[in-house]
Amino acid sequence: MIKRIINFYTALAVGAKIENQKEIDKKYKRLRWAVFISATIGYSLFYVCRLSLSVVKKPIVGSGILSDSEIGMIGSALFFAYAIGKLTNGFLADRSNIRRFMATGLLLTALINLALGFTTSFTMFVVLWGFSGWFQSMGAAPSVVSLSRWFSNKERGTYYGIWSASHGLGKAITFIVVAFMVSISGWQWGFWGAGLIGLAGALMVALFLHDSPESKGLPSIADYKNDHAPVSAKGKSVGALQKEVLKNPYIWILALASALMYVSRYGIESWGIYYLEAQKGYTTLEASSIVSVSAVSGIIGTIISGIISDKYFKGSRNVPVLIAGILNVMAISLFLFYPDGYPWVDTASMFIFGFAIGILITFLGGLMAVDIASKKASGAALGLIGIASYIGAGIQDAISGYLIGDNHTTINGIDAYDFSTVKIFWLGAAVLSLICALFVWNAKAKD
Repeated sequence: MIKRIINFYTALAVGAKIENQKEIDKKYKRLRWAVFISATIGYSLFYVCRLSLSVVKKPIVGSGILSDSEIGMIGSALFFAYAIGKLTNGFLADRSNIRRFMATGLLLTALINLALGFTTSFTMFVVLWGFSGWFQSMGAAPSVVSLSRWFSNKERGTYYGIWSASHGLGKAITFIVVAFMVSISGWQWGFWGAGLIGLAGALMVALFLHDSPESKGLPSIADYKNDHAPVSAKGKSVGALQKEVLKNPYIWILALASALMYVSRYGIESWGIYYLEAQKGYTTLEASSIVSVSAVSGIIGTIISGIISDKYFKGSRNVPVLIAGILNVMAISLFLFYPDGYPWVDTASMFIFGFAIGILITFLGGLMAVDIASKKASGAALGLIGIASYIGAGIQDAISGYLIGDNHTTINGIDAYDFSTVKIFWLGAAVLSLICALFVWNAKAKD
């Protein structure tokens, strides 16, 4: 039984080699687009299944089902499971049939969302949301491995940047479509809506994501595009290249920078709607609409990030990361510290925040590490960044939930909040992430 499961998820063998160049060109073009579109849309729907809790936090707390601290612990369960899964599944993705691997993860996290709409038990929320975190970790690594297998060094930044727009697309669907369902039909539809959307995505990935060019009888992307990296990894096993990832100090620095960036990112994404409702008096739909602006600008940021770095900085990501880090600090400062009663300022700050985070997710959250590592170990590089990032996100959710709950009082049936401590926590993480990013320069890429 175990052997059958392993064989089912093992990367496909090299197929019968195609000799006709016209047929190679035609097949490469068709399959590359299928892989790219299915990886991008598929991963965006992982995000819908992950962010469903963000939309229903205030309604669940307001109805007395769960407390602020319990919500924080539930969020942490997903992030910690996701962090461990990112590392483990990142290493597995380098050796896996990425179509089956990714489709399985999306199917299972969608089913868990459907189940959560039927429970009000804190224990069940923690257990199911934790399992969802593990299955969520089966999305990013296969997507990035697919880009490494199907797109060359000189074009990877462009396609990776556009693929990273899946984060923003997922947020937009969640904060607009799913939030609308919640506002009309209740908090349960935050989970049911996300689950149904996730099921459709799992089917799409299973149909259109392809394992590798070689499994289709095509040459490797490096040979097809004649785009070999300056540092060759020929002759080295996948295991040896993955060990090199673990020994690379640049990747560890990137991991720390990304972890701190994720603290600030999920401080706003996980608690921003709650903050606007509790602190500034917006309704759930109004708060979701303001935060959803960050999803739209995030798509813009991710799409242009890779194109700009490839075209104007010869593949270097350092200057764009510096600019985006400064914008992130500025946007969070506006969102948290500008006086209440100015919806246009809240909206503008979310636009800038989304744009900056879109760039930072693309570079600090993966591409800079993938650039440094061998293509054969891109899943491992992403896994190491991922475990650090989501440990940061998990710690953030637990601390944020505690700080918000500890400063939440109810007097004569009226809730009062003091967000001053948690605001310093979120902003400080953004500043420290920017400082760490400055220590990574000029590391060379590998095949």
